[in-house]
Amino acid sequence: MRDGIRRLFWVEVGLATITGLLAIVTAIVPDWIEFVSGWDPDRGDGSVEWLVVAGLGLVTIVLSVAAMKTWRRAAAMVSIDHLERR
Repeated sequence: MRDGIRRLFWVEVGLATITGLLAIVTAIVPDWIEFVSGWDPDRGDGSVEWLVVAGLGLVTIVLSVAAMKTWRRAAAMVSIDHLERR
């Protein structure tokens, strides 16, 4: 069970890191979306890019909170296992 929790924690941390980095890159270089996809839905005004930054920021926060909860759950399980062994 603890291995699954550890794995889940690292997946959450990894995804939070990726989404956070993408939010930062999008805030600094917003045109990368048009360059990669060739699609310009906002016709150059940048509104879609800021929505992407906000969305990625929100996802980063949610994943970070989930990782913290997973970490605390794993720590609680270790504490319980330690008490049961006594």
